[in-house]
Amino acid sequence: MSVRVVVADDQEVVRAGFGALLGTQPDLAVVATAADGEAAIRVCGELRPDVVLMDVRMPVMDGIEATRRLTAEPDAPRILMLTTFDLDEHVYDALVAGASGFLLKDVTAERLFDAVRVVAQGEALLAPAVTRRLIGEFA
Repeated sequence: MSVRVVVADDQEVVRAGFGALLGTQPDLAVVATAADGEAAIRVCGELRPDVVLMDVRMPVMDGIEATRRLTAEPDAPRILMLTTFDLDEHVYDALVAGASGFLLKDVTAERLFDAVRVVAQGEALLAPAVTRRLIGEFA
């Protein structure tokens, strides 16, 4: 059984790129893409994916607010946040909103595949740089 994924990002080339990468894996299926958080909520309501790759910064509705709304629903998809911006406030806001993971967009293909699988199984995952900062802050 495939992990059903929605890719939400305001940049078309990013959506297409992540979709194409994920499509190379026999156990991962991109069922839809969305250009903003509002569209992501809509397609998730229709298609009930397992995981959403969610960009932080998008027009209409950002990824943090879309995550907050999606995770408030019963049987919510797992949210894996993706961003180019390595800012602590985004990490904290995403986790408070209910995200299961946080990756930077410079992630390798293999790490992306593993991250989708990890969050689909109900686990949490943070980019190594984010984890180091959080440990440094709390230790």
